[in-house]
Amino acid sequence: SSGINAEYGGNACGTVGILHSLLNNSGVISMGETLTKFKNDCSTVDPMQRASLLENSEVIASKHAAAASTGQTAAPSADEKINLHFVAFVSVDGTLYELDGRKPNAVSWGNCQSDELLSKAAVACQRYMACDPEEMRFTVVALSKID
Repeated sequence: SSGINAEYGGNACGTVGILHSLLNNSGVISMGETLTKFKNDCSTVDPMQRASLLENSEVIASKHAAAASTGQTAAPSADEKINLHFVAFVSVDGTLYELDGRKPNAVSWGNCQSDELLSKAAVACQRYMACDPEEMRFTVVALSKID
């Protein structure tokens, strides 16, 4: 799988989650020149080297900063401690994986064909939501194909 399994930089987990989703779906999503090059550069190195490539990518850093500054609320500073986090769920080679920059490896959630991604990822999300049913700060974003 072509994911980055280590996360560096402050409060970049949303960007890392989007990168996980895009890079693990490059066969069905047109990524453009920058991400195609990044994926190719990452394909032959270990997770720590992938993290270093991400950390040193000025293009991705500038895109992250631009996206972070256009939200509906003020972006936290890079070193501010926050109690929010993003992960990505992807189906790779018939398995559902949770990709989380805080964990050293991808977490397997079991069998999952690409057409089952939404339903199986929803089950995983529901399990997390059940851990704290009073928590209302929970968001799900899906990358989907437009027919």
